[in-house]
Amino acid sequence: MNNELAELIDSGESGTIEFKESFGKEAIETIAAFANGDGGFLCVGIDNKGRLKGVAATEEVIKDWLNQLKMATEPSLFPRYQVFDQDGYCVVFIVEEYPLKPVACKGRYFKRHGASNHLLTSDEIVELKLHSINVSFDSFTVTGKIETLNRKAVEKFACDIEQSGRYKPSSDISNDLEKLGFTMEGQLTRAAELLFGNHRTAIHLGRFKSRHTIVDDLVVRAPLIIAVDEAMGFMKKNMRLGYQFTGTLKRKETWQYPLPVLRELLLNAIIHKDYRDPTDVIIKMFDEHVEFVNPGELFGKLKLEALHTDFYRASHRNKLLAEAFYLTGEVEKYGTGFIRIRNLLKGDYSNTGLVLDSDSGVFSVSLGKIIGRTAPETAPKSTRDRIVQLLRKNPRLTKKDLMEILHKASGTIKEHIRILKKEGRIKRVGPDKGGHWEIIDIPSIELMK
Repeated sequence: MNNELAELIDSGESGTIEFKESFGKEAIETIAAFANGDGGFLCVGIDNKGRLKGVAATEEVIKDWLNQLKMATEPSLFPRYQVFDQDGYCVVFIVEEYPLKPVACKGRYFKRHGASNHLLTSDEIVELKLHSINVSFDSFTVTGKIETLNRKAVEKFACDIEQSGRYKPSSDISNDLEKLGFTMEGQLTRAAELLFGNHRTAIHLGRFKSRHTIVDDLVVRAPLIIAVDEAMGFMKKNMRLGYQFTGTLKRKETWQYPLPVLRELLLNAIIHKDYRDPTDVIIKMFDEHVEFVNPGELFGKLKLEALHTDFYRASHRNKLLAEAFYLTGEVEKYGTGFIRIRNLLKGDYSNTGLVLDSDSGVFSVSLGKIIGRTAPETAPKSTRDRIVQLLRKNPRLTKKDLMEILHKASGTIKEHIRILKKEGRIKRVGPDKGGHWEIIDIPSIELMK
């Protein structure tokens, strides 16, 4: 059985894991409840004892499920999913915490309490709404009224959300902005200022021949709704474009990097930037790679290692910005950016890789053919170094103890333990139960190889 699915089943039902033999009303309520909490995993095709029963999982069936979910929830939910074939199909829906709560299901609001769903009371609905808004930095009000916003940016937003079908706008965009939380009693939020107004922050792009030789640059200070296209224009101008002739009258364009990947990385940088830091989002384009850097390390409980998997639940530093780009269709689903990027880098771009880093107050991504994809063997050593430190202090720590201390999945801990044993840095003495770990000190010169 797939390791990730096995881990979910072994964990059992909880506040973030639910088993259903089939998809129906209760499954939809569970997805809505997950969205109103910390997110979760809905496993369809498994009974409540964790036994695989199997379920029809054709493309048409899953499309129907998603349509049922869309029609039943407000705002409409579009969770990502993964199909497992384990002597019978199991479909796992990965539900992200919704940035702006609460999400309704057929006009009712649910939350998780233990391994079951409970209706929210009126007071809980109000409390959840207030908490959802106030914890996000971009939700606080700033000086300015809706009349000061860039009209072109507001009109583009209204057009985009109508075309995406994720929100039904009214005839008065000012009412829609208030309903969506971008204004509060006519007062602008920080998100509205960033999206549609003069925000005094920028996206700084440069084309370099070397680390110290710049040949072209652009500082984009437009409202973010417009700035994305301006930044994309600069990147297209400063990278190679090839053509393939396929025997038809129309030639096939091949960009140096897939445009959807560049757009996804750009959106990630501006949505997740820490806007308390006045530093610009920086994009550096070199002959063979491009770098994206934004102020703000990974937010919440999300770990760098998790971004290399398909089972991570994202946290949102700027919930209103995330909501805006989701409603316009720029962001397909919450928390799926790096999954989609990996999928887009297959085929014609299989030799192009990513290197991710989150340290010293910034998050950075390098994309290019000269940089290989970070694998477990070459992943940042900080986690493994931390494991060694913990085991040095307490050699009787178990893998479960390490999972709880480091907030990492069982499979991740097992992989790091395997690599540490392979490197000869730790050794197990005695049985799994009752034994202990021995730390093997290796000269630092060997660790640097």
